[in-house]
Amino acid sequence: MSKTNVRKHVLEKNRCCKEKEKSSTQSGLSKHLKKVYPIGLQRSSSSLSLSSLSLSLSQNSNDSSLTDHSSTPLEQKISLALSLISPHRQRREFPMVVKSVHHQQQQQQCQDPDKVYISFHDEQWGVPVYDDNQLFELLALSGMLMDYNWTEILKRRDLYREAFLGFDPENVAKMGDKEINEISSNKSIMLAENRVRCIIDNAKCILKIVREYGSFSSFMWGYVSYKPTINRYKYPRNVPLRTPKAEAISKDLLKHGFRLVGPVIVYSFMQAAGLTIDHLVDCFRYNECVTLAERPWRHI
Repeated sequence: MSKTNVRKHVLEKNRCCKEKEKSSTQSGLSKHLKKVYPIGLQRSSSSLSLSSLSLSLSQNSNDSSLTDHSSTPLEQKISLALSLISPHRQRREFPMVVKSVHHQQQQQQCQDPDKVYISFHDEQWGVPVYDDNQLFELLALSGMLMDYNWTEILKRRDLYREAFLGFDPENVAKMGDKEINEISSNKSIMLAENRVRCIIDNAKCILKIVREYGSFSSFMWGYVSYKPTINRYKYPRNVPLRTPKAEAISKDLLKHGFRLVGPVIVYSFMQAAGLTIDHLVDCFRYNECVTLAERPWRHI
């Protein structure tokens, strides 16, 4: 083989390796988004770089000049996925007219997600929670985003409540190997043993917090000065996956011994428990949750 042919062979091999690595990275990011948001991203032929993708997910700009018309196909699909954070009631009830059966099926998936998630969004997501047991439950459910998306988690919520005794920290902290084996072997619950142990360990941490701070609620709300952070995001792409505040809370929780409390999980918990209001400004729930958030702090 001539030197020219050898060089071409090496260059071709390097190019294939780079394309394979890029494809693997994009696939990993797509899987992560599927866990956090209950609608999967579909493959796109767009050449959008990973750096641009990360920017579109994390930017906090409220610039009114940003419109959906300027988005790339992949950004539009990400926007659809993130739109489930604050689905608009009118869009769900009056879906757009589409031209083909394929598009009609896709429209139904994007704008009419599972009813259990709609109920969660319309009634609970973003509502300030002050009860210790409820906060413990939401922290545990948020931790499950490591393995599942919100829709899958919510469908098994009653099973989790039964298995973890209503998420009462005192009762959960007393669970031993027998209870751990029963829960982890339950195929309906679908929780690995290490995940079950994480929840039990977190219950023990909560009991320590209660002894030191009076309540888990007071401890968690202290991170935001006992008042929800009210954001004014106009587009789904503006809503971040994590924030500096979530990163700080994550580090402190880890110091207190908590597990499964990375920044993304913590921010998902903050959104669900109403520590931060991330409904889009044109969502029908935005003003309702803001009204609740503006009430004077009182521990219930």
